[in-house]
Amino acid sequence: MDQFEVLERHTQWGLDLLDKYVKFVKERAEVEQAYAKQLRSLVKKYLPKRPTKDDPEVKFSQQQSFVQLLQEVNDFAGQRELVAESLGVRVCLELAKYSQEMKQERKMHFQEGRRAQQQLENGFKQLENSKRKFERDCREAEKAAHTAERLDQDINATKADVEKVCNRVRSLTGLCRLSAARPAPDWDLYPAVPTAQAKQQAHLRNHMAEESKNEYAAQLQRFNRDQAHFYFSQMPQIFDKLQDMDERRATRLGAGYGLLSEAELQVVPIIGKCLEGMKVAAESVDAKNDSQILIELHKSGFARPGDLEFEDFSQVMNRVPSDSSLGTPDGRPELRAASSRSRAKRWPFGKKNKISKSVKPRLASFRSLRGGRGTVVTEDFSHLPPEQQRKRLQQQLEERNRELQKELDQREALKKMKDVYEKTPQMGDPASLEPRIAETLSNIERLRLEVQKYEAWLAEAENRVLSNRGDSLSRHTRPPDPPTTAPPDSSSSSNNSGSQDNKDSSEEPPSGEGQDAPIYTEFDEDFEEPASPIGQCVAIYHFEGSSEGTVSMSEGEDLSLMEEDKGDGWTRVRRKEGGEGYVPTSYLRVTLN
Repeated sequence: MDQFEVLERHTQWGLDLLDKYVKFVKERAEVEQAYAKQLRSLVKKYLPKRPTKDDPEVKFSQQQSFVQLLQEVNDFAGQRELVAESLGVRVCLELAKYSQEMKQERKMHFQEGRRAQQQLENGFKQLENSKRKFERDCREAEKAAHTAERLDQDINATKADVEKVCNRVRSLTGLCRLSAARPAPDWDLYPAVPTAQAKQQAHLRNHMAEESKNEYAAQLQRFNRDQAHFYFSQMPQIFDKLQDMDERRATRLGAGYGLLSEAELQVVPIIGKCLEGMKVAAESVDAKNDSQILIELHKSGFARPGDLEFEDFSQVMNRVPSDSSLGTPDGRPELRAASSRSRAKRWPFGKKNKISKSVKPRLASFRSLRGGRGTVVTEDFSHLPPEQQRKRLQQQLEERNRELQKELDQREALKKMKDVYEKTPQMGDPASLEPRIAETLSNIERLRLEVQKYEAWLAEAENRVLSNRGDSLSRHTRPPDPPTTAPPDSSSSSNNSGSQDNKDSSEEPPSGEGQDAPIYTEFDEDFEEPASPIGQCVAIYHFEGSSEGTVSMSEGEDLSLMEEDKGDGWTRVRRKEGGEGYVPTSYLRVTLN
């Protein structure tokens, strides 16, 4: 009972600890929230910005694993947010509310205890007052008894003593009517008055002492009863309430400690799945497959270039005049002079002729691929390499087929709806569907035309890819089959094996050294001089030029390149022995000047 202040300090410490834990959990939740926010910002920073279908890198397992890893980190951040939310609601809010309730309850209990203490202290003060009064009245009664006894024995008492006794008697008996203005009594006439007055005062004092004694005894009895109630009933009940309150607070605080770990345990399964997902993403990286995807994405479909040959520039210095000029009957190089006078008129197959011939671009190879900054994008994707063109055309064809199927399904649905309207007019007007049906039919027709167009382009692209693939694979294997198409018409060529029997015609170019027949005629008004070779080539396989427009060649034979392959698989060459015509391009190793 004497440790009331100790209990007050302890309960206050317990509530302070509860508030401290609430503050700790609140800051912990803020840390979790900030952590989750930073994780989400980090994920957003590194996630691909472009749509998935527009990003070719998304096809690689490395990129897919990285994106999956980011998604798992984002899910992990979501679980941290759940932890923060659980701590904020179940711990911070509930414990803060509970702490306020505990503070109110504690305040009520201590107010009750202080009231009980105050009541006991007031009772003790009243007891002390009654005790002091009883003690004072006893002394006064005893003193009055001694005074009466002394006056009774002393006959020579003075008038002052008698007056003093009378005043005391008047103050004790309340004889206020004896005024001080009345004349003093003649004590000679009343010699026995002092003794009587003293006895009366002693009697009154004894009576007052007796009343104080009774009052003190009653007050003492009442205080003892209140004190027993205070120490044996009232305060123990208050202490029990405080004990119960503090134990409930401690129990609730312990449960709050458990909520901290429980909030973590609730998200452990999901976090485990996130970590497992990260592990799966790491194991999903397939280097071999990524390499194959890279090949498929950027495979051009171009034929591999042939081997480069040694260019002997010393042949120019050792060349005799007859090897580099066309003769006349007099041996004068008239055509060379004519060339210097009229440079606009060239041999139609010459390398530098840009007026009389529309130059077809050469087949691209790995050495001729350049960046396409200024490339013009065409609808058939012909600006792309063959393999990429085929893939893009295939994608466009698939998209058109999906759109066409969608329009066909819509047409069927509109027809069924129209039939329903015709059978049940109250459901709708069949004529209202005609515009939509017409629009659908128009879309179907348009998509069918586009499908046909892309199918034709795709067929051409696939043929081109197969042709290039076959040419590339056959360069160092068995002799490939000659092109299935016939060589160009000899009427458009300058010289071939079929034209050797007609060397005097106006379309015959110079056939090479060892041929004495001069040429005087021009092919037509645009051409005056024969073309010079645009390169050299070596026959890597034997070829029998049996068809019209072709020329025979032996394996290892050096030939002059007169015209490149225009895409039909044939190349025009000139033999040193004389004769000019077409041979399969795949049978040659070409070196351009």
